[in-house]
This record gives sequence, structure tokens and C-alpha cells, in this order.
Amino acid sequence: MDLKLELKRRFGYSSFRRGQREVIESVMSGRDTLAMLPTGTGKSLCFQLSGYLLKGKVVIVSPLLSLMQDQVDQMKVSGEKNVIAINSFLPFPEKKRALEELHIYKFIFISPEMLSNPDILHALELLDVSMFVVDEAHCISQWGPDFRPDYLKLGEIRKMLGNPVTLALTATATMEVREDIKRVLLLENTAEVIYSIDRRNIAFYVEGMDSHQDKVKKLLEYTASLEGPGIIYFSSRRLAEEMAAFLREKGIEDVTHYHGGMEQEDRILIQQQFLTNKLRVICATSAFGMGVNKENIRFVIHFHFSSSVEAYLQEIGRAGRDGKESAAIVLYTEQDLSLPLQLIEGELPFDYQIEGFLTLYRTKHEDELMSFLQLSDIQYRFLMHYVNDGRSHDPSRLSHEIKQLRDERISYKKEKLLSMVGFLKEHTCRREALLKYFDEALTERPDHCCDLCGSKVSEFLSVQPEKEACCTVDMNWEQRLEKILMG
Repeated sequence: MDLKLELKRRFGYSSFRRGQREVIESVMSGRDTLAMLPTGTGKSLCFQLSGYLLKGKVVIVSPLLSLMQDQVDQMKVSGEKNVIAINSFLPFPEKKRALEELHIYKFIFISPEMLSNPDILHALELLDVSMFVVDEAHCISQWGPDFRPDYLKLGEIRKMLGNPVTLALTATATMEVREDIKRVLLLENTAEVIYSIDRRNIAFYVEGMDSHQDKVKKLLEYTASLEGPGIIYFSSRRLAEEMAAFLREKGIEDVTHYHGGMEQEDRILIQQQFLTNKLRVICATSAFGMGVNKENIRFVIHFHFSSSVEAYLQEIGRAGRDGKESAAIVLYTEQDLSLPLQLIEGELPFDYQIEGFLTLYRTKHEDELMSFLQLSDIQYRFLMHYVNDGRSHDPSRLSHEIKQLRDERISYKKEKLLSMVGFLKEHTCRREALLKYFDEALTERPDHCCDLCGSKVSEFLSVQPEKEACCTVDMNWEQRLEKILMG
């Protein structure tokens, strides 16, 4: 089979990007494959072309509604009619009809949670599934045990679908995470196609600040002066909203906020406006970015640094997908570490919540239980997962096991956070440090490498800001900012 000819016939491309051909050849040979390809290299083409060349159906597990909807829309625009996304966005009548007509679809996008639904799983079992794809497979490690425990069921579900050839795709996974992916998906004798995480056209900058107020001033300066579209990341939803409003007050046009607490329709609208250049800057939490296939993002600024090196690389990887030079900037103060530590400590259930849950979960409704114990969605999912996964039936022993699992997970996340702090405190070369984290070595240093190698953010500024005009922050804003940061 001439893959290059099929590529031209199906997609109109005359050549493959890095790693695509290797991945497709591996899948077509019948081998389960784990592929780590850089962001922006067209990972979705790997399962689309392979899917066309295989006879059966292709099931794609996707982490986000916006991501799967974007991929479905792109395929439809390209002429593929037999593609569907099964998610909570579908009204019940449409979902019912989709399940009845599932056999007509070639590509079926679905979330891990929907895939665990017995009715949906039964409908899929009746089909000839020739390929099982896990997109953004690092989510198995990053989100699975707490945010999205349904990820941990994917290996068993894969077996129920007849063990179709499996393709796990990611852009950032250490050796440890790759082993985790293979373990959860129950993959053996897996082919691995691993490419460097290095994005040579992205320059790294870390700027230590004395105060939060200094960060605000610097952010205003950069937002006014950096060329092209950009994303600014925050750990706080409220601060993302407040900062977007502040930037607009200071004359920065085409700025808005985005976070997971917004209505789905609003999030999709903002994403589309950003993609079509109606918005220039998004003040966002980490909920924004995955599946945002915008080639000309020129800068990513972290007002709050990421919780792990992997998350950081995912987030800055949204920049420079067109291959042109782009900037990744972190602004931080020594006090910033307290916020991610608080988030880690508060994400999973406390002792009293675990004990109360095990006493009451059989007799109380979900809403009542969450309200009574003040459980977040994440805490509730975490507890339900470990109650239902066949562990000890003795409440005392089960309580001890869940607490131990929680403590292990918190410790794991703190180690990841400390690695990110280590990157911020680096003294030699930031690119070299990132590559070392992923067991790679730096072979050639680009002209614009990082601040420690002599590169400067000013090389990316299209306008030299007027200090008085852009750096004056009124007292009302300062009071509001302090309230958010301390709140």
C-alpha cells in the first residue's frame, strides 16, 4: 500500500510530518502503538488516515467536549459525513437516535465518562471496532486517579470491544507516564514512536517579581506590546475574569476571559472568536487550550506557574504551531507557591469526608451527600471510584486504603510541583533543563533559547510601551487584586 498516495488522495498533502508515517505504519501492521509527537505536528491525521485504511469502526476517546467537537467539525468540513461525537452536549432524543444508528458512523468520538455508560458500551460492543484511539493519553496519569477516574477503566473497556489495535497519542509524557499509559490500557509488546518535546521556535523566559503588583504592571506592559495573539494563564477563575476586565479598562482591545465555570455555549463561542481572530488575548485557566488548533499564537504568559512541567509544556505548546518564533513567559513571586499547594491539598477529600462518605453513601442521594459533606465534584468522583473498584468491604480498612491512596496522590502532585519550581529556579539553560526532565539531551541551541542564554523578551515586542501610561495602576484595582489573591 502506497501511504503517500493515500495521503494525497484523502487529505491533499504531498508529504508526512514528523512521526506520522511511522505511527500509521505501526498501526497498519496491527501493533498497539504509543506515539509522542510534538504539538502542532498533526496527531489527528495518524488515526484518521489509519482509520480510512482499516475496514471497521474507529473509536476515539477524547478528554474535552470542545476538543472532540472541533475535530468532528473539521472532519465534516473536509467532507467526512460518517463522524459523530457522543457527549453530554447531545440532547437525549439525538443521543438515542445516534445509538440506534451507530453502525452508520466510521469515526466515533466519545469521552471516558460516556464510554463507561452501559447502554453506550453495549451499542459499541455490537460494532466491528478495528481501532481504539486514546487522544491526549497523558490525561490517564494527569487526570485519571482524581479528576477523571473513568480513564482508569479504558483497558477493560478495550477488552470488551474485542481488543482492537490501539493508538495512544500525546505530546508530553515522561517515561513514567508512558509506562502508566501502557499499564492502564493493558498494552503489551507496544510499539513506541517517541519524538523530542523540544519546540525550537519557542523561547523561554522566567521573570521573578517582588510583588503581585509588579506582576500586574509587567503583564499590562507585555499585553500592550507583544505582537500577535496570546494566552495568559491563571490558577484562579476570578483573577482571570478580573484581569481581563482590567486590561480592557487600560485600553487593551479584544481581550476576554475563559474558564471551566462558564456555560459551555459561552466557552465554544469564545474559542471560535479566538480562532477567527476576533479576539487577540484570552485570560484563562488551564481549561483553555487543549484542541485549540490556532497556528499563529505568538505568546503564552503564565501569571501563575503550572502545577507540573508536563502541564507547562502542554500550555506553552499552543504557541508557534506555524513554526514561527514565539515567546513563553512566566511571571512569579516567591509567594506564588502557596496557591498551587493549597489547590493540591484541597482537591482530594479530607479524612472527615472520607469517613462520612463511607458511613452515608449507601443511604443518601448524591446531591444530598455532596452538600452534607461539602464535597466537590472531584472529591465525590474520587471516593465513588475507589468504593466501586472492588476494594475491601470492611469500612475501617477501606477508609485506611482510600486515605493512603489520597496521600500517595498528593505526594505525587507535590513532587511534580517541585519539579516545576526547579525549572523556575534554573541557573544554566531552561531548554536543557526541560529536555533533561524528559530524558533528552540538548544537541543544538536555537538563537532565541531562553533568558538564561541571553535572549530577551524585548526581541518579541512590537511596541515599546510608554511606562507612565501603561504601568500606572489605580488603588481601586490594587484593592480588588489583593482581595482576589488573598481570597
